[in-house]
Amino acid sequence: MVAMNLLLLKSEQITDNRAIVTGRQLDHLIKIQRVAEGDWVRTGLINGDMGRALITQLDSHCAELELELDRRPPAPLPLTIVLALPRPKMLRRILQTTAAMGVKQLYLINSSRVEKSFWQSPLLEPEALQEQMILGLEQAQDTLLPAIHIRKLFKPFIEDELGGIITGTQALVAQPGTDIACPINSQVPITLAIGPEGGFIPYEVKKLNEAGFESVHLGPRILRVENAVPALISRLYPA
Repeated sequence: MVAMNLLLLKSEQITDNRAIVTGRQLDHLIKIQRVAEGDWVRTGLINGDMGRALITQLDSHCAELELELDRRPPAPLPLTIVLALPRPKMLRRILQTTAAMGVKQLYLINSSRVEKSFWQSPLLEPEALQEQMILGLEQAQDTLLPAIHIRKLFKPFIEDELGGIITGTQALVAQPGTDIACPINSQVPITLAIGPEGGFIPYEVKKLNEAGFESVHLGPRILRVENAVPALISRLYPA
């Protein structure tokens, strides 16, 4: 069970500054955090403030909470990620990781090496995507849901939309074997493109370069996408 360091509530759970918790979150409170009536838990409202909540009633069916939300969530990273759609099992982990690390804009795009079956995954349904993002936010103690944009056609996305996305940012594409190392401790907003397992094919790299992306590497080792994503984020914006 993913650690829930912040009990993240939806607005429909709250009435008059009180909330009702059931399901997965209730199970975590009882079985993992082992809370009792009268305990305080870290709490936040999706896309709202965070703080704490007093457990006023607790049983096997629900928990009732009295909220004190008086703090803003952490500042988002000035980073937009353009990610070739990975296999569903890997995508689940990447979604949680990017949400936990403060990424708020994520584009899932097609690529020659993306298997067509990946686009049929139920994980791409809006509710499923939101669930994974919430798990990442709960882990990191954040409340701001990332925006996920799905683009199934590579060339139209690159030619018609990507120019507007990268405006005002430094555009980088992670590509092993290039000459330039990925920047460290960036002070500017960045749009970062990350390919599938095996990387973008030469045609796709060429199109990204023509769109304004600079090819950069992480070193001589070839990483899985799920490892490359947090490594790149940590390098660009150290905690």
